[in-house]
Amino acid sequence: MWHNGEMALSSEKEDFCSRQQLEVTKLQRLNAMLAEVLPANKFYREKLSGQKTPLQSLDELSDFPWTTKSELVGNVDVVSAQNRTWSDEHYVRFHQTSGTSGRPLQIWDTQADWKWWMTCWEFIYSRACLQPGEPVFIAASFGPYIGFWSAFEGAVVSGGRAIPSGGLSSIARLELLQKTEAKVLVATPTYALHLAEVAKEQGYDPSTSAIRCIIVAGEPGGSLDSVRHRLASAWGADVLDHAGATEIGPWGVGWPHHSGLEVLEEWFHPEFRAIAADRAARQGEMAELVLTTLGRSGCPVIRYRTGDVVKPIWPTQQEIAEGRSPRVWLQGGILGRIDDMLVVRGVNIFPSAVENIIKSFPEVVEHRLTVDRRGNLDMLSIEIEDQLASPARVAQELHVRLGLRIEVKVVPAGALPRFEGKARRVVDNRE
Repeated sequence: MWHNGEMALSSEKEDFCSRQQLEVTKLQRLNAMLAEVLPANKFYREKLSGQKTPLQSLDELSDFPWTTKSELVGNVDVVSAQNRTWSDEHYVRFHQTSGTSGRPLQIWDTQADWKWWMTCWEFIYSRACLQPGEPVFIAASFGPYIGFWSAFEGAVVSGGRAIPSGGLSSIARLELLQKTEAKVLVATPTYALHLAEVAKEQGYDPSTSAIRCIIVAGEPGGSLDSVRHRLASAWGADVLDHAGATEIGPWGVGWPHHSGLEVLEEWFHPEFRAIAADRAARQGEMAELVLTTLGRSGCPVIRYRTGDVVKPIWPTQQEIAEGRSPRVWLQGGILGRIDDMLVVRGVNIFPSAVENIIKSFPEVVEHRLTVDRRGNLDMLSIEIEDQLASPARVAQELHVRLGLRIEVKVVPAGALPRFEGKARRVVDNRE
């Protein structure tokens, strides 16, 4: 139910007994959102002109056009969100993306939108089994990026004790983490591994800390088996994968002992576009994730092409009857990005697949991929910081797993960059 731009949000964690029940809830929320938003939202009023509403089924949404990131970015010189619904006085928060692959994307949120963000984060923290008063350590510099702001305030509304660490060095963060006896760590998988590396350099074993659960987000990796194993081993903690985006919201969460992500379908309607063909993806097929928000009226996205590559798995009625969630499961989490995909001698390769192989070698501390164009082919080489100084074994495993011979060379310890936020391990020298 919408009222003055605000949907009534349940404070309780919603539980659905069937796909049908879930689909009915989504359709109701979608139609309520469209009825409220379309008259006031210039971007979507023009984009969806001529589309029939209300929808009789979720399948009818496929008649709507895609929304792309380039549309939302718009004019970089204008400080506003392209898909903004309401007038300026309704908005209380401004955030933007880093713009590492182009211009920053600006997003505004109303108070109601932020309440919806917190509802999603309450669900995420419930998966981490957050207890009242438990310290939650946010290992990030906040800046204008929404992810860690929402994680921080989400910890507060979930009953935890949120501990910020923006502006601190890694060593200072470790000291604060120990002093506060933090139980939950929120970080990118890359930075959580780096923090463990720094701890060992300082003579401190992170597995002896009070950390019992690591919530990772911001980049693929939280559902890569090799990364999860390395994180769990280094910290002696469970690893919980999470996915979200500034322009969408916190749309997915895994389970502490499983590799993959569950789409929070009560607040996000997913569609899956086959990578190799212009059609809907089938069970277990590589697909681009397309999302429609169902609770964010201030800056909604409708049929938004995320660019994330996933493999959807829908539970059977029998599995649901046996207690499995009816939400769609993304096997392996986010497998990569469409715009990151490399075609090397006819083989499609995602950097996350390479990372999963490299991280299976515990002696390899860091790595970097370099892509060059030779003629009409993309050529891939890899630098590694390897404590064994033995690149041949890594090259052999890459050859066996990917079917390609890739040049692997060792560089000195500390030669490769470290990252607090999203890791940038691909150097693209192509024109």
